[in-house]
Amino acid sequence: MAKSASQLAWCIVRLGEDHNWWVEEVSDPVRWDVDGLSIIDPRQVQHIIELIEPMRDYGFDQDLMERAFLPFRIENDLGGGRVRLTRVKDSLFESEDKLFALPDLLDEENGPYADFLDHVTRLRVKMLNDLFDFEQKLSVDEMEDEIREARSAEFMEGRAVHVFTEITAILDYTPAGWEGEEEGERPAAKEDELDDEELPALDEAEEERLKNDHSLKWDEDEEEEKGEGDDPDEEGRERAPGDKEKAADDEGEGSGERLEEEERPRRRGGRARG
Repeated sequence: MAKSASQLAWCIVRLGEDHNWWVEEVSDPVRWDVDGLSIIDPRQVQHIIELIEPMRDYGFDQDLMERAFLPFRIENDLGGGRVRLTRVKDSLFESEDKLFALPDLLDEENGPYADFLDHVTRLRVKMLNDLFDFEQKLSVDEMEDEIREARSAEFMEGRAVHVFTEITAILDYTPAGWEGEEEGERPAAKEDELDDEELPALDEAEEERLKNDHSLKWDEDEEEEKGEGDDPDEEGRERAPGDKEKAADDEGEGSGERLEEEERPRRRGGRARG
């Protein structure tokens, strides 16, 4: 740890509109620039530790993180969202107190905090390549480029990036298209693609059997089949043999009645006179 960092005794922090804590004043203003300087609160410290826990299987160096941050505890509540913190020597991992963590940014390029970011970036890449079946291995450069691109809007607007956001962007990173996937599985296909892929192929005999299986037909289909050709008033339907005989009888009766009516006048007209 740099000598100037070890000399930092206290700092005053304020709660920003983004609900993160930002450093407003320090005990060593000569070496520390508070413009855009952020600090991690106890809740965020615990969250980072939880995200780092799986990386222990891939070689996480706890001491490297301890060197990257200066621990502080609350000394006084100054009101108005401002708090005075005092420096402590406790471990971020083992302390029972709720500690704030200030990143050691005196040397942003080669300091302990820069080493910490490089360390967790490499471990995250190693872990992702182990957990997921990528067609091509993920590289550190690809991960850094994607994270940098995601934060480009903030850089363009000149907004300061909070240290918690910077760290979790690495610890939560997953390549595009793999978010929320189970370990080792490929991204889920679209629903319309699954419809065809999950259905088993049927041979012609099986398909024909299913078509003729009445138990698989809907009620509407059965009603349509029953309704076809059953209308007694339908024109052009073929009459049954019994219908033909009945029609013939009806026609014969009608002819006989007409004959009687025609013969009656002739019989009256041919009667002998007395």
